[in-house]
Amino acid sequence: MIDIKSIKKVFLLIFVLAFLIILSPLINAKSVNSADNKQINTTEQTVVPTDNSANSAQDKGFDVKENLIKFTKDSGIYSLFTTNWKALIMIIVSCFLLYLAIVKQYEPLLLLPIAFGMLLSNMPGGGMFTPELFAEGKIQWADFFAKAGLVDYLYLGVKFGIYPCLIFIGIGAMTDFGPLIANPKSLMLGAAAQLGIFITYFIAIALGFLPQEAGSIGIIGGADGPTAIYLTSKLAPHLLGAIAIAAYSYMALIPVIQPPIMRALTTSKERKIVMKQLRTVSKKEKIIFPIVIAVVTSLIVPSATTLIGCLMLGNLLREAGVVERLSKMVQNELINIVTLLLGISVGATASAEVFLTEQTIKIIVLGVVAFGFGTTGGVLIAKFMNLFSKEKINPLIGSAGISAVPMAARVSQAEGQKANPSNFLLMHAMGPNVAGVIGSAIAAGLLLSFLG
Repeated sequence: MIDIKSIKKVFLLIFVLAFLIILSPLINAKSVNSADNKQINTTEQTVVPTDNSANSAQDKGFDVKENLIKFTKDSGIYSLFTTNWKALIMIIVSCFLLYLAIVKQYEPLLLLPIAFGMLLSNMPGGGMFTPELFAEGKIQWADFFAKAGLVDYLYLGVKFGIYPCLIFIGIGAMTDFGPLIANPKSLMLGAAAQLGIFITYFIAIALGFLPQEAGSIGIIGGADGPTAIYLTSKLAPHLLGAIAIAAYSYMALIPVIQPPIMRALTTSKERKIVMKQLRTVSKKEKIIFPIVIAVVTSLIVPSATTLIGCLMLGNLLREAGVVERLSKMVQNELINIVTLLLGISVGATASAEVFLTEQTIKIIVLGVVAFGFGTTGGVLIAKFMNLFSKEKINPLIGSAGISAVPMAARVSQAEGQKANPSNFLLMHAMGPNVAGVIGSAIAAGLLLSFLG
């Protein structure tokens, strides 16, 4: 529960501090005037004022009224309510995102730092982030060290693609590819769920976006935040804030977005399909898998090597069994620190001038479209595979192919149990779910290859 008394004390403290800050120019002016008066009294017999204009300028320099006016105009509050009202809107938006992260717990690990980064960058005069240093997608090194703020330095990790790759190592270390190895057909479901990426790409082109911008918007459909950030930082960095916020917001809303689509595309009989228990996967298979995937994917789609390579490195650390310290480190300390830095950096790019545009509204709408078509692709390909398969697949697990691990798999499990309480689809859904992680990284590599 919120302590009202504590809140009142905080506001009282803020008011007192503000009052002291406003009062400080008066105190300083008074002390300077008294010191000058003493100096004049001791030398009045020897010093003869000869320049009235100089004395007037000196008196003017200690004008209390002018000091107060200058202090007011230099304050962020004055700027917010006069010339920089858009920043006020962005502060409200960032507070709303903080509410979603803290109270509603919508992807709080990244949405919270993103929202706070947005809050910091929109503070008038704060100088935390300087968009001009990254104009036209290039780092302006000539002015960087003279003008850069704290977030500008942190943003270099996004610009160089370092943060998403480090997060992928952590994701790989936390991912069990066993369900995918036990049922290789689920790889098809993960691939089909990337349909939303490419359909959204063409819709964005039709709406007037540039190909690079459309590719960055389309990747939202992969439901993979680090992949979306990585690709957008390469193709359309000016859209990074809007795309990151849309991607993570919709990932949190998967339990709301997916179920109506899943029920609309399947019959009650299909939702009741019970799938056989998956076979046990050997340790040798789990060790070989990341090596094979890294090699094969890199040879077929070289531009996907960075993301897939980092993902499989993390998974190999997990499965090898000989580097427990490294495995635990990337699953905990590394991914937590990098997630914090990534969130603040990405949020800071959402300045009022960039975010409060018609483009942002289009991106938010297209994000829903991407998720919808991704879910549709996974479910429909599962229904299609059932036409030729002896062992039927519950189409609900196809929706998990959008790679939001493990939330999408849990949604499949929940919908399956509504139709048949004795049905347990979670491990079956994890197959296409982790396949979707690979699929979205490959899709990003393809887009980067064609559009980069």
